[in-house]
Amino acid sequence: MNINELLQLTVDRKASDLHLVVGTPPSIRVDGVLYSISGEGVLTPEVVDEHLKKILSAEQLGRLSVNKEIDFSLHFSEKARFRANAYTQRGKSSVAFRMIPLEVPVIDKLGLPKILHSFTNLRQGLILVTGPTGHGKSTTLAAIIDEINTNRAVHVITIEDPIEFIFRPKQAIISQREMHNDTHSWATALRSALREDPDVVLIGEMRDYETIASALTVAETGHLVFATLHTNSAAQTIDRVVDVFPEDQQDQVKLQLSNVLEAVFSMRLIPAIAGGRFPAYEIMLATTAIKTAIREGKTHQIDSIIQTSQEVGMLNLEYTLARLVRDGKVTMEMALSYSLRPEELQRQVKPDKI
Repeated sequence: MNINELLQLTVDRKASDLHLVVGTPPSIRVDGVLYSISGEGVLTPEVVDEHLKKILSAEQLGRLSVNKEIDFSLHFSEKARFRANAYTQRGKSSVAFRMIPLEVPVIDKLGLPKILHSFTNLRQGLILVTGPTGHGKSTTLAAIIDEINTNRAVHVITIEDPIEFIFRPKQAIISQREMHNDTHSWATALRSALREDPDVVLIGEMRDYETIASALTVAETGHLVFATLHTNSAAQTIDRVVDVFPEDQQDQVKLQLSNVLEAVFSMRLIPAIAGGRFPAYEIMLATTAIKTAIREGKTHQIDSIIQTSQEVGMLNLEYTLARLVRDGKVTMEMALSYSLRPEELQRQVKPDKI
C-alpha cells in the first residue's frame, strides 16, 4: 500500500494510530491494541523514506535529517487530520501517526464528567489535564475549548506542537500557533501571548522549566490557562511542576501554584468489554485544603483529601474505575491493570457496594 492507502485504512478502521517502523509490517492501534495490517510485508528503509518524501516538505525533510526527529501535522481528507512524529531508530527513519477527527468533540458525548462544563466558565486560573500518551488529553481539551468558543466572546490562543484539532470561530476569536511554523519556542510564544490580548491560553504540553514557569506567569496575570502533563495523578502532577524548578525557587513556586491552580483532571481510556474505550478519571479541585497542602509541600495528603471531598466534586481514579466495573462496561482485571491503588479498587467493587 502507498502512504495514502495506509492512512485511509487507518481512518476506515477507526484506528487511533498508524506505525511505520523498519523491520516490521505497518501496524494500526484499534481500541488500544496494536495489529499488523494484513497482507503487508515488512517495511524496508527505502519504503519508509519514500512514504516520508510524499508527505514532508523539503524543509521538514531537512529538519528530520539534522534533528533525527520531527513533529508535524497532516491534513488528509474530509474526515481526518493526523498528528505525526517522524523519528530515527537504529539509523533508519520511522513514523507514528495519530488520527485527529475533523469534528471537534463535545464533552458529554465523550463520557466525561459534567464538572468540566464549569471549567469553561472560569475567567482565570490554571487547569491541568494529565495522563499517559494516547489517553484522551488533547481530545478533552479540544472539547473544553470548543465549548468556550461556542458560548463566550473571548480571544483564545493555542500553542501546539503540532496543531491538532482545527477550531472554527463561533463566538470566540481563535489564534492557533504551531511550533516551528508559527513560533520558534514555547517560552517565546507564551511571552508573546501576553501581548496578544488573550483571555484563554491553551498550551499543548508543559514540557520543561521555561514552559511551566511561563504558564504560571500567564495564569497569574489574570488569564485562563489550560495545559497537559504526562503524569498519572494529581499528587504526582503537583510534584512534577514543583520539582522542575531549582530547589531555592520551589517554595515560591508552591505559593504561586497554590494561588493559580483551579483543577487537575487526570484520565485514562479503559478498553471496554464490548469494544471501544471508556474514560476513567481523577478530579482534584483547588479547595482551601488542597491549596494549603500544595503551599506547605504536603502532597502526600492530596490523595486522602480527594477521597474525602466527593461532595464538592472530587473523585479518585478507583471510584470511577469501580463504577465502570459495576456497570459491566470493563472487566475487573482490566480495571486493576489501570488502578493506582488496587486494594482500594477491590474495596470499592465489593458485592455490598453493587
